Amino acid sequence: MSRVGKKPIQIPQGVSITLENNILTVTGPKGVLSQEVKHPIAFEIGEGEIFVTPKEQIKNISAFWGLYRALLQNMITGVTDGFTKKLRIEGVGYRVALQGDTLVLNLGYSHPIEVKAPEGITFEVEKNFILVKGIDKTLVGQVSANIRSTRPPEPYKGKGVRYDDEFVRMKVGKKTSS
Repeated sequence: MSRVGKKPIQIPQGVSITLENNILTVTGPKGVLSQEVKHPIAFEIGEGEIFVTPKEQIKNISAFWGLYRALLQNMITGVTDGFTKKLRIEGVGYRVALQGDTLVLNLGYSHPIEVKAPEGITFEVEKNFILVKGIDKTLVGQVSANIRSTRPPEPYKGKGVRYDDEFVRMKVGKKTSS
């Protein structure tokens, strides 16, 4: 039995959920998200809440039960509130600028790195912070990870791109004998 899957999901006002041809679609004030359901999972829509249950008992069904419940919850949260990831740039001479929907990163390389915002993602820049916003949680996380991978934080000086809440353990540099 899945502990996560047993919990009902509250459906806020202004959100509609449909399931047609194994495509789960959630429509809300911020947009529309859809997810293909590949496993035997049933969605029972009630008054203001939805229950996720397995249709048949097969191997690993409890994992998929919890997965689809979490995916549906993330879709509902995305179309109502949206998701945000905050990245911080640290390093002397490291800069970020926004040109239209393209992020221009100067991270100590011989050339600037340009990151174009995919459909459904918006960037905001505040000093040395980058805000990645969107309604799809996986897309926001993937774009943030791609930006971070351009210059991951290094452990000696802490320079690089990191998540705002990320802790980087610092290492001691070379020791000289005197």
